[in-house]
Amino acid sequence: MNELNVFVSVGGTANDQQEAFVRAVEDRLRSEGLIPHTVGRNAFSADAPLKAVTELLDKCAGTVVIALERSYFATGLDKRGGPKQAELADIRLPTPWNQIEAAMAYSRGHPLLVVVEAGIRSEGLLERGNDWYVQWVKPEAGALATTEFNGVLASWKQKMLQPSKKVATAKAPTEMTVGELVAGLKPTQLWSVLGAVAVLVGGAFALGGKLFGT
Repeated sequence: MNELNVFVSVGGTANDQQEAFVRAVEDRLRSEGLIPHTVGRNAFSADAPLKAVTELLDKCAGTVVIALERSYFATGLDKRGGPKQAELADIRLPTPWNQIEAAMAYSRGHPLLVVVEAGIRSEGLLERGNDWYVQWVKPEAGALATTEFNGVLASWKQKMLQPSKKVATAKAPTEMTVGELVAGLKPTQLWSVLGAVAVLVGGAFALGGKLFGT
């Protein structure tokens, strides 16, 4: 089976546990014939990060989101200063690039495999109820051997192997060559066009004969 390129959205790891987990995910993908690509991890560009992400996404068949803790706040306030102000505690947030890259991948029709570290704040594209299944796991290699993970991975991989549903952008008639116009005609339309051309050509010869007295 041909290998498929997949985009992996993951921030820079903060500790050995996170790094080991990300490597385990990458190894699992490779064992499935999938090649992981992450900007700043194993794919590099001289362009701005957003442009680099855009170009890399367009070369991949699907996207994996690995949301790990980036920021931690022991206490805080939600909607501070308003009537709905609420106290927060033990807030753990991933890199905002998880949200950005997941949205970009979804807009391209990529099948999404979303893996979120247990305890991360559930919001945006990392919460359940969207068009993809969100798995909440401990960042340990053992989490990749569960029945749940294996089933979701198989389903996600199958979606990538299905024929693309992307629709090619149609050209305006004025932008098409004669060959492209003819190729786009149905048989009945083609015969009608040829008949009209024959009439025009015949009329032109007849008019020419009258003008030049032939």
